[in-house]
Amino acid sequence: MNETATRVYAEIDLDAVRGNVRALRERAPRAQVMAVVKADGYGHGAVPCARAALDAGAAWIGTATPQEALALRAAGIDAPLMCWLWTPGGPWREAVEAGIDVSVSALWALDEVRAAARAAGRTARIQLKADTGLGRAGCQPADWAELVGAAVAAQAEGTVRVTGLWSHFACADEPGHPSVPLQLAAFRDMLAYAEKEGVEPEVRHIANSPATLTRPESHFDLVRCGLAVYGVSPAPELGTPAQLGLRPAMTLKASVALVKAVPAGHGVSYGHHHVTAADTRLALIPAGYADGVPRHASGRGPVLVGGKIRTVAGRVAMDQFVVDLGPDDPVEAGDEAVLFGPGDGGEPTAEDWAQAADTIAYEIVTRIGGRVPRVYRNG
Repeated sequence: MNETATRVYAEIDLDAVRGNVRALRERAPRAQVMAVVKADGYGHGAVPCARAALDAGAAWIGTATPQEALALRAAGIDAPLMCWLWTPGGPWREAVEAGIDVSVSALWALDEVRAAARAAGRTARIQLKADTGLGRAGCQPADWAELVGAAVAAQAEGTVRVTGLWSHFACADEPGHPSVPLQLAAFRDMLAYAEKEGVEPEVRHIANSPATLTRPESHFDLVRCGLAVYGVSPAPELGTPAQLGLRPAMTLKASVALVKAVPAGHGVSYGHHHVTAADTRLALIPAGYADGVPRHASGRGPVLVGGKIRTVAGRVAMDQFVVDLGPDDPVEAGDEAVLFGPGDGGEPTAEDWAQAADTIAYEIVTRIGGRVPRVYRNG
């Protein structure tokens, strides 16, 4: 490990990423797997995780923004690649020239990608997104015929090829939610219409991580797996990572920066929301909300220090927080603190931090900031 990484660093186990992709392929044996590496691979590192996922048999890579997709192409990732979060004036031509599949939800986007295709002198690969009930991006059923008709016409003129039809679930992480079958039915209807109008997609897809794990009828030709690629359960109700056949890839570690004795009645951190109940020793952990440690977990976040689970004492600050060791604990400066990891070494997990911060595990791993070095294992 680089010596500059000792303050706080995230260990990323690329063998875990590979194993998770293999497990997801087993869950969806008739579909291809898209490994989603948006938001810098959910905080794990987009390029190394994309390579690991492809090593394990992922057929596609997915990103949210075109900038993320173009960065992967620049790094030499030449696998099928899709991005879906576009705004007017985006880098359509660059995406077309890089052979990136772009998502189209509305006529304005189709017009812009057609213009980009003409400028680039090559056919754009587009995937039409249907809004089957999530209410974010995607074309409403009432507007679907118009969008499909325009896309078919653009395909006839040679500016685009419709390579995919897709949608996204709203509540697949809630077992038994009634919206899931309703969205599936709407998706099938919208697929049938597009195919009747002459669209012959390479891939049809709606399943995200939770649907990949629990709804085989939603798999179609391709499943889009995000958080599960990194070994974190997409919802506690679906099971722990181990129960789902997954292993968390990220372990967040820090070095204890200072240990000191303080008397009873001593305030700790901003606002003195923690006051020592007796003479004790405090350990300073040099990581804070600027590194991604959630301030909402103040007074609740768990940390493994000296072989014991401790709790954040008082508020998480920008660069540091404190744990109360008790009076006789042998922890010293330089000892390792593990904020979260797979959990099999007794350390907390990302889900433990999510519960402490009243959020979801997606946010815990994704928010680990850029000043936290990533150290890759099993590259």
